[in-house]
Amino acid sequence: MNQIDNSLIEQVVQGVIAQLNGLDDNTIPLELSNRHVHLSEKDSLELFGSPLSRKQDLSQPGQYLCNERLRIIGPKGVIDNVAILGPTREESQVELSLTDARKLGMDLPIRQSGDIQGTPGIVLSSGKKIIAIDKGVIVAGRHIHMSPADAKRFGVTDRQIVCVHMQGKRPAIFNDVLIRVHKDFKLAMHIDFDEANGCGCDTSAKCQIVTAATGAICAN
Repeated sequence: MNQIDNSLIEQVVQGVIAQLNGLDDNTIPLELSNRHVHLSEKDSLELFGSPLSRKQDLSQPGQYLCNERLRIIGPKGVIDNVAILGPTREESQVELSLTDARKLGMDLPIRQSGDIQGTPGIVLSSGKKIIAIDKGVIVAGRHIHMSPADAKRFGVTDRQIVCVHMQGKRPAIFNDVLIRVHKDFKLAMHIDFDEANGCGCDTSAKCQIVTAATGAICAN
């Protein structure tokens, strides 16, 4: 009998684990990200006078939706009832869609979360207090959260840029998708509602990493 390649055994085992978790071996769950705010502890206390309170946990471990809401005020418009996500961060950040940006009269860069140097600021109102932040307003770049085990299974590395086939009502291939790997991450692709509507996707859509060999033009 020929000796079985250990790498083949590992691929089979990973495939079985993925199936037990309700996933195809090459399918990534999709989550849609609506506009939201991350506040620093200083800004949250100034706006609300007390620490933010947890309403419900989100899919990524340690992240949660807060009970508090904000109005964001741009040069040409306002958006009310904007969600705040916890826990607090070192610096405040506002994540919007391109449609939101147009409503507010703002020209926003597409950045990954946390990359806010040189970005526009905005005015935030809790209804009791108004503050201005001098930077931190972005359109969030599309990305995939995954654990080290998932990264190994998909053959990708942290900070790698890939393309993803979105199997929605209007199938599309998204370029410039950032891989984010951390031991605490749960596998999920995050896009905003503008992107989801463009390809007719909801959270039931199947997402697959593709390469140039399957028709996509990817930067690696």
